[in-house]
Amino acid sequence: MVTVSDTKVTWLTQDAYDRLKHELDEMIENRPVIATRINDSREEGDLKENGGYHAAREEQSQAEARIRYLQELLRSAKVGEAPADDGTAGPGKVLTVRYDGDDDEENFLLATREEGAEGGIDVYSPESPLGKALLGAKEGEARQYELPNGKTQKVTLVKAVPYIKA
Repeated sequence: MVTVSDTKVTWLTQDAYDRLKHELDEMIENRPVIATRINDSREEGDLKENGGYHAAREEQSQAEARIRYLQELLRSAKVGEAPADDGTAGPGKVLTVRYDGDDDEENFLLATREEGAEGGIDVYSPESPLGKALLGAKEGEARQYELPNGKTQKVTLVKAVPYIKA
C-alpha cells in the first residue's frame, strides 16, 4: 500500500514494497539486453536512418528513468501496515464520495499511482485537488475543492475503508 504524508514520505505495505523491488530487480537485470540491442543496431550502419538504434536508445532512456524513480522511491520508503479502519479519509483508503447535486456515488483509491497500478479501481493522488480536500475528512463530512474551470465543487465523504488488494 502506498501512502504519502505531508512530509512526502512514501509508506508502503510489505506487499507493495516487494512488488516494486521485484520490478526494479528485473529492470536492472534487463540492462544488458537493451545494451546489446543498441550495439547490434549500431553495427547496422548509418545511425541517422537507423530506426532500431533510436528505438533501443529510447527504451534505454525510459528504463533508466524508471530505475532511478524506483530506487529513490524504495530508498526513502517506510514499510508498514495498512492504514487504520477509522472512517477517516487518507492515503491507502478506498473512498466512497457523493458530489453535491448528484445522487450517484463514486469509489476510488486515494494513493500514488504506484499502488493502483495493478488494481481495477481508479486512483486519485492525495496531491490532487480532490485528494487534498478530502484528506482528514470523517465519514459524513462535506468538503469543497476548486475545479479546473475555477468553480467550486462540494463533495461528501460517504465511506473510507483501507484498501485491500484483491
